[in-house]
Amino acid sequence: MVTPLRTYTVKQSSVRIYSSTSEMGKAAAFDAAQLMREAIARQGRVRVIVATGNSQTDLIRALTREESLDWKSVEVFHMDEYIGMPSSHPASFAHWLKAYVADVVHPGKVHYLRGDSPDPKEHFQEYGALLTSGPIDLCFLGFGENGHIAFNDPHVADFKDPLIIKRVVLDQRCRAQQVGEGHFPNVEAVPEEAITLTCPTLMSARNLICCVPEKRKAEALRKALEGPLSETCPASLVVTHPRAKIYLDPESASLLTPSPVPH
Repeated sequence: MVTPLRTYTVKQSSVRIYSSTSEMGKAAAFDAAQLMREAIARQGRVRVIVATGNSQTDLIRALTREESLDWKSVEVFHMDEYIGMPSSHPASFAHWLKAYVADVVHPGKVHYLRGDSPDPKEHFQEYGALLTSGPIDLCFLGFGENGHIAFNDPHVADFKDPLIIKRVVLDQRCRAQQVGEGHFPNVEAVPEEAITLTCPTLMSARNLICCVPEKRKAEALRKALEGPLSETCPASLVVTHPRAKIYLDPESASLLTPSPVPH
């Protein structure tokens, strides 16, 4: 078990700061594995929504090394995807999910969002029905540089969204983030639209594990933890969840005031 530098509470969420991104990932994986084992013991399976991308890599690598987890009892749901992108594309989040999770631990079930579905409306209905066929025990979340959760950018985020899943237009800052993370050569190459689970769908999970590393997330994190509850920073919704745990490294926590990181 990894010991945090500091632990404190914001509204209903627990915030934990670790000495490095690697230590952050190990700690989040340890806590996630415990929640997953408890769900499997209680009900014979665990249903999880998995965030993908750079901020989740340390967590997922540590989690997939948890030998005590019965992965055949795990049902995995995909969180967001680019419209028009096949799962074979290296920047596809389905590709990431397959490479980092499905091909490594072979969960009992993995449900992918299909960005290149010929009938998106029907796909949304089918996927939504699968997702809501039972409770979601755990949702892994990251925060975007613009404060988004999944692809709920500020201009499309709706804290009372009646939809389970929807099609959205990505804002420029979100698209620029994908370039900065090395997934695309330039902003023009980033798809303009995406599929995302909505804010209420994400918040419906019994537990949230949120890994938010790196300096480039510091401003969004400050707004989420210290600013008002507002759709202008969708991540601010996370701190209202009664079973949310937010994992940080010193760089992502650097703009918090007063800084919770000891000097």
